Amino acid sequence: MRALLLSEYKHLELTDLPTPEIGKTDVLVRVKACGICGSDVHGYDGSSGRRIPPIVMGHEAAGVIEAVGDDVRDFSAGDRVTFDSTVYCGECVFCRRGEVNLCDNRMVLGVSCGDYRRYGAFADFVMVPERILYRLPDELSFDAAAMIEAVSVAVHAVRRSKAKAGDSALVVGTGMIGLLIVQVLSHTGCRPIFAVDIDDGRLALAKKFGADTVINANNTEATAAIVEATGGFGVDVALEAVGATPTIRTAIAAVRKGGSICLVGNISASIELPLQSVVTRELTIYGTCASQGEYPECIDLMSRGFIDVEPLISARAPLEDGAEWFARLYAREAGLMKVVLNP
Repeated sequence: MRALLLSEYKHLELTDLPTPEIGKTDVLVRVKACGICGSDVHGYDGSSGRRIPPIVMGHEAAGVIEAVGDDVRDFSAGDRVTFDSTVYCGECVFCRRGEVNLCDNRMVLGVSCGDYRRYGAFADFVMVPERILYRLPDELSFDAAAMIEAVSVAVHAVRRSKAKAGDSALVVGTGMIGLLIVQVLSHTGCRPIFAVDIDDGRLALAKKFGADTVINANNTEATAAIVEATGGFGVDVALEAVGATPTIRTAIAAVRKGGSICLVGNISASIELPLQSVVTRELTIYGTCASQGEYPECIDLMSRGFIDVEPLISARAPLEDGAEWFARLYAREAGLMKVVLNP
């Protein structure tokens, strides 16, 4: 099969690899669409430490089942499917609690980090266990379905934040996940919704997706503007989708006393936390990682039009052009959000 192999850092090549062999509870999926995630781009140069070459990356994907293992009962060849990016064991204490994203034996498709190497979906075929599969409705395109993984991250983050209808909310960082969080908050019934970024184009999308007020932090002191707009009170909940000290400080400072902050972004391994502000104002801080079984909800939200991913897809390209698109994303080409590769 053809596969886009990261043979060394910053070097991707289209090569031939053996088609994966499936076990009794596995399925072989013919990949129809796979999105380039920001984590793949960070892995491209080795900065994340989670894409050690050689590795076939790609975990945001959808396709058609080519073959099933002998013990697979709920899926058949020809089924349109997507799958979780997390390959959980289903047996550890966390899996038994339904906290599959915290699985003790967790692996992620398209990741090699020293502890394991799991080839991903930038290829003609990918092998996944039946337990992480989800059937797709006919009305959802494969390109849109490749976005379900990102949508599930946003849905899980909002769930972790405990945001509810009527809460005022802030999203700091309107990249891919931040823009999806805005949509989820809007569907939840949060009002007003504030969005902060330094990119006017992304802020315009945030406005389109349901943000009531957008703030460019390069031009406006975001915390002061939000506190003023809420009558000196602050927002009930903030979701930070960057993962850096300045943006986390903004989220904490803009939340009311007794409010909550959900940390979604993680581009920095560590940050400086304004501890006194958290303690004396009795704030609650949540962490969030991947998703925890929200795929069916995400598929429903997208099928019914409550979550719109089409404006986030900047380009579609064949697998053989993948190296070029990785280079453009790595160079932070203006206007690029999500690139979907179609093997």
